[in-house]
Amino acid sequence: MAYRKTPAEIRRLEAAREHLVACATSVVAEVGWAQASVTAVADAAGIAAGSVYQHFPSKAALAVEVFRRAAGREVEVLGEVLAAPGDPVERLSRGIHVFARRALENRGLAYALLAAPAEPAVGAERLDFRRRYRALFAEVIREGIAGGALPEQNGEITAAALTGAIGEVLVDPLGAPGATTTEALLTDLTAMALRCAGAPARPESRAPESLAESHAPASRPESHAPGRPYAGPDGP
Repeated sequence: MAYRKTPAEIRRLEAAREHLVACATSVVAEVGWAQASVTAVADAAGIAAGSVYQHFPSKAALAVEVFRRAAGREVEVLGEVLAAPGDPVERLSRGIHVFARRALENRGLAYALLAAPAEPAVGAERLDFRRRYRALFAEVIREGIAGGALPEQNGEITAAALTGAIGEVLVDPLGAPGATTTEALLTDLTAMALRCAGAPARPESRAPESLAESHAPASRPESHAPGRPYAGPDGP
């Protein structure tokens, strides 16, 4: 009879895997993909390097899991903001502002997700997430066109332009150690995106002041109003 793991063993393995992914994410945020070796991740997790392979067949597989989790969280946050009730132009403005603030408040990880050199498997994930970001922007742009808040245009092309432009604007600030987040950058980036979509810049509604606030559970689209973007538009 084949051996079957007990529920307790399964829980232990799942917990160990989660711990490993969390440690790998921290290592990537600190040193980037190239320096996030299996040994470095194992040291951070407090395990032997060989134990990593009990959970992932290769470094590339672990890297892909780290990327998917971190980038997926940013897609989820942006999606909630853009899909919230209300004026589509205001939601677009708020979504861009929130995405950029979250990236700038976690520069190491955001740069790794959006622009840092990585293995081909991670590069393929970036392309997939770029499409997901583009789809989110395209949907709210189409809403704006349908409601008359935005001029007639090809929403897919505008969304692709936004995805690339936002990521390009963020790359240098994210890659500059010690750089500070400036409200001017967030304001200029949001205004640029609105011009790209054909809408006049508007005064911002209150945006979250910190990454922690952006995780508030109850009214997430309002309180936090994640990859190019933080995992994000070139990461999308």
